[in-house]
Amino acid sequence: MTSRNLLRTRALIAVTADATGEKVVEARNRLAATLEKGKEAYGWMRDKAAEGARAADMTVRKHPYEAIEIGVGAGAVLGVNYILTVTALIANAMWAASRSTLR
Repeated sequence: MTSRNLLRTRALIAVTADATGEKVVEARNRLAATLEKGKEAYGWMRDKAAEGARAADMTVRKHPYEAIEIGVGAGAVLGVNYILTVTALIANAMWAASRSTLR
């Protein structure tokens, strides 16, 4: 939930605080419960992300040369893939252009 949606949700709960209809009260309660679940999920995800970042940091600190090798290897694979893709796109565009001028 974005911060704008969070603010709107809180504002909606505040505006409907005086409403007495049974359905409005039920909707407010469900909305508040969903908001609370969202906060819990955000906290859990934040904690898991921080835990993963700490584990990655410790691994890189324990094996710095291997981390560099993996980074260079991944960069090489992605770079070659990019070059081949761009080359294929250019070749296809040139072929299509040559076909259209022959007709």
